[in-house]
Amino acid sequence: MAVKHVEEYRDRDIARRLIAQIHAASRQPVRLMEVCGTHTMSIFRSGLRALLPETITLVSGPGCPVCVTAQREIDQFVALARCEDVILATFGDLLRVPGSGSSLQQARAAGCDVRVVYSPLDALDLAVRNPAKKVVFLGVGFETTAPTVAAALLSARARGVSNFLVFAAHKRTPPAVAALMAAPDLRVDGFLLPGHVCLVAGTQAFQPLVDRHRIPCVVGGFEPLDLLRALARLVAQIEAGEALLENAYERAVTAAGNPKAQAAMAEVFTDVDAEWRGLGVIPESGLKIAAAHRGLDAEACFDLAVPDVPEPHGCACGQVLKGLKLPTDCALYRKACTPLHPVGPCMVSSEGTCAAYYRYHRPEGA
Repeated sequence: MAVKHVEEYRDRDIARRLIAQIHAASRQPVRLMEVCGTHTMSIFRSGLRALLPETITLVSGPGCPVCVTAQREIDQFVALARCEDVILATFGDLLRVPGSGSSLQQARAAGCDVRVVYSPLDALDLAVRNPAKKVVFLGVGFETTAPTVAAALLSARARGVSNFLVFAAHKRTPPAVAALMAAPDLRVDGFLLPGHVCLVAGTQAFQPLVDRHRIPCVVGGFEPLDLLRALARLVAQIEAGEALLENAYERAVTAAGNPKAQAAMAEVFTDVDAEWRGLGVIPESGLKIAAAHRGLDAEACFDLAVPDVPEPHGCACGQVLKGLKLPTDCALYRKACTPLHPVGPCMVSSEGTCAAYYRYHRPEGA
């Protein structure tokens, strides 16, 4: 089934056939995790949950970069915003995530210079226009974001812009998926893998995980037919007793991924152990700035020591990110925690599971 244009990705007749195929094939109860937050939003937005058989339960995973950013890192961002002569540049999603004492939005209201940008290059331009300030970009995101941040840092060095720095809090997806696969308390029968991460890293990044843990995995795109094709393949694998890595996003993803993006990341970053909200510290799952670029590393240039503070009392974001709870299982959901007054990051981010449930999910009888 070759699709080239947006309309074809949403063709209702093809969708009906794929849904019928899934209903016919799915005989046993299964739990499938959409690792990517964009998948979670796309599935809700296109209404696919209601069209799937009752045998299939979809659970969300740690695929929202803002949501998995650790509480301590949020506090470090706020501490950085309060430093003298600093302009903090960030994507908008991060602005409202609560820290232990303040969010970046609250810091800005208190007088800190926090600005929303749409790309790392916007932040670099900000540095060029403000030579008397240090402009720090918050590098939050997965393999999809890290190459653009690497490119901005390399551009800064090439142009001699010394007042542009990055706080690198990037996460690598394959180690997190591996940690989930190895978790004894997680019951997931198959993983819908993130298409845009695989576009950069290639399916090769996940092959060792599937070989080791023998859990079905399928790479999916983000249009309704992309998602249905991927889910159909997952169901087919499970019913056949197979555990393969398949690519259902062939028009964008290859086995090798994007070698230029990988080279830029390899030049600028180094793998480190990283703390994920809800998942704890996962070995080699983070990207920090390599020693050769230490002069552009905000963590190396500022004293950002902050105390370890527990996550908000009653907040179930950590368990939601591991697929152990649904947002509706959280005692704070729709009560103390709403998009207007979020307690945890999953209610803040546009890719957050709790935000998706709040926007699209309606309880029975509501």
